[in-house]
Amino acid sequence: MVLKKIRNFFLIKLPLFFIAITVLWVLVLKWVPVVVTPLMVKRAIEYKEDDSFRTQKKWVSFKKISPEMAKAAISAEDNLFVDHNGFDKKAIEKAIEDHNKGKKLRGASTITQQTAKNVFCWPSRSFVRKAFEAYFTVLIEYIWGKERILEVYLNVAEMGKGIYGAEAAAKHYFGHSAASLTRRESCLIAAALPDPISRNPAKPSSYLSQRASKISKIESGLTFPSWVTER
Repeated sequence: MVLKKIRNFFLIKLPLFFIAITVLWVLVLKWVPVVVTPLMVKRAIEYKEDDSFRTQKKWVSFKKISPEMAKAAISAEDNLFVDHNGFDKKAIEKAIEDHNKGKKLRGASTITQQTAKNVFCWPSRSFVRKAFEAYFTVLIEYIWGKERILEVYLNVAEMGKGIYGAEAAAKHYFGHSAASLTRRESCLIAAALPDPISRNPAKPSSYLSQRASKISKIESGLTFPSWVTER
């Protein structure tokens, strides 16, 4: 009897409790701004001895972020963002194929996956973290929808040392709000996303400048829905 109760707890009650709590968590964040993320906490701990470090972030609504920043992020990070269900199957298959061939491991994370990781998962490299990331990816795709996912992504993504979100990045690098970001400025910020701590959009290296130009070219070949391009 005791073993049966223990088994029922771990196989039925605990999973149901986890699902209920996480679904409620995601539902709340469909409307409430994300105040802090695990990565923000991790960085604050990492740089606690650095007197120059400070967290810079300011949540702004999607309509107060330049369409250029939204388009640049999609062009740089996830060309199929508006079409997929949270996972880019072709990119995943290509990454697995390259890995099996001994090539350098390449990223295949969509904007949805990156948002799920940033908001709900502690930064780490493990199968457990990837499993939670996949779970939350499914939840936010179906509960939040694309516009909210992109809004959250553009508010919490790490865009520099202690800098999170488009508003803080725009103010720090270019001295104005995210609503005023130009196409070039947006592409420079997007170009720095893979390594935001060591790349400076305001003082771009030749590589960063070329990468920004490539993102701009990719953007010209994409078609965006009205909710991305119109404010």
